[in-house]
Amino acid sequence: MRTACGHAAVVRNGHHPARPLQTGIGPVSVRIPKVRSKTGAPVTFRSALVPPYIRKTRSLEAALPWLYRKGVSSGETDAALKVLLGPDTKGLSANTVSRLKRDWANEYDSWREQPLDKEPWVYIWADGIYSGLHGQDDKLCALVIIGVNARGEKHFLAIEDGVRESTQSWREVLLQLKSRGMNTPKLAIGDGAMGFWSALEEVYPLSLQQRCWQHKTMNVLNCLPKLSQPKAKKALHNIWQAETKNDAGKAFDLFLKIYDPKYPKAALCLQKDREELMAFFDFPAQHWQSIRTSNPIESAFATIRHRTKLSKGCLSRDGMLHMMFKLGQCAEENWRKLRGFVYLAKVIIGVKFTDGITNNQAAA
Repeated sequence: MRTACGHAAVVRNGHHPARPLQTGIGPVSVRIPKVRSKTGAPVTFRSALVPPYIRKTRSLEAALPWLYRKGVSSGETDAALKVLLGPDTKGLSANTVSRLKRDWANEYDSWREQPLDKEPWVYIWADGIYSGLHGQDDKLCALVIIGVNARGEKHFLAIEDGVRESTQSWREVLLQLKSRGMNTPKLAIGDGAMGFWSALEEVYPLSLQQRCWQHKTMNVLNCLPKLSQPKAKKALHNIWQAETKNDAGKAFDLFLKIYDPKYPKAALCLQKDREELMAFFDFPAQHWQSIRTSNPIESAFATIRHRTKLSKGCLSRDGMLHMMFKLGQCAEENWRKLRGFVYLAKVIIGVKFTDGITNNQAAA
């Protein structure tokens, strides 16, 4: 901003009192500049790096759920906080923990009611995430759905309490998404849990189905002796890494011909989902890497699964759901757009793809 003479209309005029800002490398003292106007008009300086009243950085805010999760299970919160916030930190007080839990619960309840009809959802990934609970022998089964919109942005759509991935539990999740305005996805990706697929056929019968190749590979190999697994794994890779659906079909038939005589259980495990394993060939080749597996969910919850295995369950059922929701939010901020997201528009309007390309591309 300049005056009519070309001089600066606003100049710095000292600093506000220093205040501590908690960061991932420890406490940092910051002094926000004051400004004044040469014309006498009121002016306020707003720092893009340090907004008013902020006391901790976003990276530290994202770390708090992990610290709480670790602290309530092993009592090591104080040590972790001292590393992040400095040696004078006294940990998370009972009031702070209660406030955090209330905030997460309110955010979770509000998130579950957000409308989903503002934009089309093209692909969805579904999986069940198991985690230990405080004072209970059984585990929480969180039914998780991630969707990608027309802009290629991936978002959590559902994190709900389920009963061992039953059809009824998945039906409730999908019906809730439908009531919030979610359209019929073009493709749903997940493992072989029958509950989800049965519910999908009832609620979204027009959605195509893609079985996760990562899960299917593990399931097939579990039906084979260890000495046979490396060779069989390579044969399975030849199927989903084929350039065309026809080549994949030939590799599929070859696998069945080799292993069915001696290991019929492994052959049956693969054969029963043949059509659903090949669905990705009818979508853009740029998306194959993402839609062949349920990796988006697996990656997002890899850390919480790891920590759950290392420590006994320490949260209630609702507390664990709220924790997963907060951790999901943190992970979501770092997700990249779907590779080749510009092709999503073609998928939405129903352009036909053969072996990952359109007829126009093939002609060119």
